[in-house]
Amino acid sequence: MGVIPMGVQMREEDAMRPALVGVGLRNWRWVMGGVDCGRSWIDDDAYAEWVRAYDLASDRSRGVLRRRVTVLARTPIISVLITTSGSDASFLVEAIESVRAQIYAHWELCILDEASREPALREALLRYARDDPRIKVIRREAQGGISAGLNCVLDIVSGEWITFLGEHDRLSEHALYWTAEAINGGPTRSLIYSDEDAFDSSRRRPHFKPDWNRDLFYSHNYIADLCAIRRDLVRDVGGFRIGFESAHEYDLILRCAERLSADAIYHIPRVLYHRRIDDRRESKGEGSVAAERALNEHFKREKIDATAKSVGFGNRVTYRLPDRLPLVSIIIPTRDRLDLLRPCVKSIFTKTTYGSYEVVIVDNGSTDAETLAYLKELAANRRAIVIRDDGPFNYSALMNSAVAQVSGDLVALVNNDIEVVSPDWLSEMVSIALQPGVGAVGARLWYPDGTLQHAGMIVGLGVGAGHPFSRLNRDDAGYFSRAALSQSFSSITGACVVVRKELYVEVGGMNETALKVALNDVDLCLRLREHGCRNVWTPYAELIHHESASRGHDNTVERATRATREAIWMKERWGDLLLYDPAYNPNLTLKESNFGLAWPPRVECI
Repeated sequence: MGVIPMGVQMREEDAMRPALVGVGLRNWRWVMGGVDCGRSWIDDDAYAEWVRAYDLASDRSRGVLRRRVTVLARTPIISVLITTSGSDASFLVEAIESVRAQIYAHWELCILDEASREPALREALLRYARDDPRIKVIRREAQGGISAGLNCVLDIVSGEWITFLGEHDRLSEHALYWTAEAINGGPTRSLIYSDEDAFDSSRRRPHFKPDWNRDLFYSHNYIADLCAIRRDLVRDVGGFRIGFESAHEYDLILRCAERLSADAIYHIPRVLYHRRIDDRRESKGEGSVAAERALNEHFKREKIDATAKSVGFGNRVTYRLPDRLPLVSIIIPTRDRLDLLRPCVKSIFTKTTYGSYEVVIVDNGSTDAETLAYLKELAANRRAIVIRDDGPFNYSALMNSAVAQVSGDLVALVNNDIEVVSPDWLSEMVSIALQPGVGAVGARLWYPDGTLQHAGMIVGLGVGAGHPFSRLNRDDAGYFSRAALSQSFSSITGACVVVRKELYVEVGGMNETALKVALNDVDLCLRLREHGCRNVWTPYAELIHHESASRGHDNTVERATRATREAIWMKERWGDLLLYDPAYNPNLTLKESNFGLAWPPRVECI
């Protein structure tokens, strides 16, 4: 978990680390909302079985949900918007019928017919509108693009909430029920979204999403579908903007999010939307230019000094550093192991382009003559400080003591078995750490063999927390590109982390009593979240991590006992958060690091 200064010869051993095994299923790619999303990672056959077991509605579940509708405090009308050009009438009929089959009956369907040429389709739409008063059809010549058309539809919408359905796609029959229940769950909720999958002859490619994750949303439109928004909010932000047609929903959600607190954006962890697999709709990179422009305009409105640039499968956001660079104290704990420490320090001095830092070595009782000579040499360097601490090994205490002594505006906690890869690693991490609301910032760490070691941490995975995507190949972007896109995590590894010193001290630093060796970085990150901060992982700060280079295997009774003790403490302190990490999804397993299916899911099954 990267919570130990790997390379430190410990007087107390590290806690046991769970075996985290990556998987390599089909390596196909697909496009969601104009973004190349990589592969789903979940085997089609396994997902089909999971759907049969936990997702398909039955007569019993339909009855249960219909009874629940009768006791909802509010039953708002939800307006479903479809635009069609009549490209495939049979698909459109399936989309319409998926709305008519809803268990929740308080809906209206508003269809924009943009000059379809098929008389049979036009007649079918008129018949739907004639037979069901909840269905409205507007016909207009295709001009001004989809944004102009959707604004026309907004004029006839009567529902309190609106959502969108592609003319080739389908809603789950309980989609609007769960949406209505979510609306009833909190008076401030204003934007609600769900999980989704894709289908052709069968359902596949499930996208199990995290809760609201601002940094991931900046990276790409992971919200996509199903997305329901309060109608008055959509109107207040001006509806859909002309010129953003290929990213019109992304642009709309950005403008809505500007007016919302985090708790007003709610995620339903259920597959409520089914996107038809259609090669005609999956042109790689479509919408990337419009999404890039929408995001840059969002930054201007929010007075965020940042620039977004499309990287093909999403956006890279670069935050501008201040003209006066704040001092960063890079704290590296060690005990002997010059073979690790020397290349670590050398890589920092020779590769780091950030211009305002100091290296602080915390020597926890080194006795090796060569190491001591090297430390003496470092102490003579004006950019290096050596702090001697001969006390018993307590990683948390070592870090807290060092942070208290350094003069940096920010601290970078770096293990002594780290080597810099990207010269701008510190610039990238500091630029994010300086943003309002950001707590800890983590880097993308690679094993020496080129496979992935750290891309954020999932709380509850393994013993306390674990690494998703462990041992992932460099050319694999991971589950829906999450191993290659900046995003928030509940925790990031302490092997390389940057945080503002003031904030570190404010939350109490690391736990020196209960978590002397392991899980202290996880606990610190969770307290930063509790403090109202979000912890951000960036793939654009890259370093090599020689994890477990000196401590050996965790296979002694003493280590196992302490690991168990620390894990129990974490469960008692953090409770259900270890089961419901908001950066993960309760439909995904906590037993492996492969974003596989949870059997059963950690959500109510009806």
